[in-house]
Amino acid sequence: MNTIRQPEFLPTTRAEMEQAGYEELDILLITGDCYVDHPSFGVSIIGRWLTSFGWRVGLIAQPDWTNPDALKIMGRPRIGCGVTSGNMDSMVNIYTVGRRRRRDDCFSENGEPGHRPPHALTVYAQQVRQAFPGLKVMVGGLEASFRRVAHYDYWQDKLRPSVLLDSKADILVYGMGERPTPEVFRRFENDLPLDGIRGTARLLGKKAAEEFQASDRYLELPSYEETLRNRDALMTIQKELEAEMNPFGGRGLLQRYGDRLLVIEPPPEPLDSAELDRVHELPYARRPHPKYQGRIPAYETIKDSIQAVRGCPGGCAFCGLVAHQGRHVMSRSEDSILRELDTIARQPFFRGTISDVGGAAGNIYQSHYNFERCAKCRRSSCLFPVPCSNYVCTGLEMLHLLRRMRMHPKVKHLYINSGIRLDLALRQPELLREIIQHHVSGHMKVAPEHLDPHVLKLMRKSSAEEFYRFMEVFEKLSREAGKEQYLIPLFISNFPGCTEKEMKTVDDFLNRHKWSLQQVQDYIPLPMTMGAAMYYTGKAPDGTPIHVNRGLAERRPQIGVLKKRRSGNARESDPATRCWEKNFHRSNHPPRRGGKQRPSGDGA
Repeated sequence: MNTIRQPEFLPTTRAEMEQAGYEELDILLITGDCYVDHPSFGVSIIGRWLTSFGWRVGLIAQPDWTNPDALKIMGRPRIGCGVTSGNMDSMVNIYTVGRRRRRDDCFSENGEPGHRPPHALTVYAQQVRQAFPGLKVMVGGLEASFRRVAHYDYWQDKLRPSVLLDSKADILVYGMGERPTPEVFRRFENDLPLDGIRGTARLLGKKAAEEFQASDRYLELPSYEETLRNRDALMTIQKELEAEMNPFGGRGLLQRYGDRLLVIEPPPEPLDSAELDRVHELPYARRPHPKYQGRIPAYETIKDSIQAVRGCPGGCAFCGLVAHQGRHVMSRSEDSILRELDTIARQPFFRGTISDVGGAAGNIYQSHYNFERCAKCRRSSCLFPVPCSNYVCTGLEMLHLLRRMRMHPKVKHLYINSGIRLDLALRQPELLREIIQHHVSGHMKVAPEHLDPHVLKLMRKSSAEEFYRFMEVFEKLSREAGKEQYLIPLFISNFPGCTEKEMKTVDDFLNRHKWSLQQVQDYIPLPMTMGAAMYYTGKAPDGTPIHVNRGLAERRPQIGVLKKRRSGNARESDPATRCWEKNFHRSNHPPRRGGKQRPSGDGA
């Protein structure tokens, strides 16, 4: 890496370019979120990472998508442009489960909606083409990961092609992006071919498609035309995608669009611990750009939390996290996390509370694998239907980390609000005791998601019996600690395969325990997830027909089961929204004390 002075913020105007000493930009990044220079925001990670390679990087946040001149404020970049819709898929960000416009946008100033277009990745990429003809364009981020192949778009209720077709970008980067992105811009700079970069996708024209030499390194998916003719083809695509997501043995994928060919290279290997430390310790300002005068809700939720891991072993059918971060959990070192704790403790807003340390879950830190064995694996989950013998996570490393963090002189409270995997927690008795005694803010998030065995199997979730056992352990350990603490159970209505009969299992449980829910979650099919394939095809992965509630009229009875149990300050959510919340370890403020509380929930 070249040595370069990193500015406090990536330049967003000509004046800031001059202040940073930039006569011109090498790379321009565009995002649909406000600019928050913090390692929980993907565009900031990529911007800082590219700058560490010696490139001069500028950033435009939430540009006016109706005016291409909005992208010209810092001039034409020398090498190319990187485009992301932000930390969420733009359609999830803009529309509710009921396909209505959301009332707020947590990634915008003061939560104000309307600052990004639907299908933002495509709109921004096309805008770059208009503003800078001939400039090379890379698309990336969550929306690119979820839409890299033909997929079902719930909001338009139709199949859509790979986002590369509509965006007309030169290349797509899927996943977290630190490995392929510098290589993409190196090849842009030197006008080199873009083939063979792991973690990328390209759309070949007719001639290039005819000349492409497919080998056993690639698996051909059903064509886009076949998916339009045959609904079951989407299930085939999803199953083959999941089988090849393994970065240690997965193959590349091919998909035909008429006489054109989509080439998806195999996934890149995840960052190791030292590399993940380096990414998180780049010189972020760790706050929103000073041009913002109001609050940015997404920043407020994570400013006093620490991301310790990347990836998720669960592979739940409704969640897209594995499609973006991968199934293999990679952990930062204890020392790096403690250095970040020191940094947070020096911030003017810090009052002694770390709201979260975790990631996809709070108890997967220092997961261990034998990667040689992983190379042969084609499972979609390390934990379902039974835990893999090659996946080991005792929780003892997390226990040691938490004890070291609690010793920090400025830390008064340290909470685990990522939620925990209860199937794993029951095999981590020492860590579970420690968390319940010291790291629960009054409420602990757990996600049984459902209680009917048939629906749980379709979701790829652990059995209801494990949830019941966990409840007993939680109550016992809370009593022993002399604390009044409550579980926050999270349930989903209208998952494919769930009828009113299966939903009654949840209803009976809630009635029996007099549980008051603060968050109501109705299922929404997220692109490139097994749940979306089941929703679209009306079939389970094994081909068995299943019942699917589609319109609002069909959905209302199950929604009502959860709504009638919710408290007055409840909000509606969905599993798709929870993907970013898990990814960016959404915090939960300690509950108000004073009197006995009824169990309630606010989690993700």
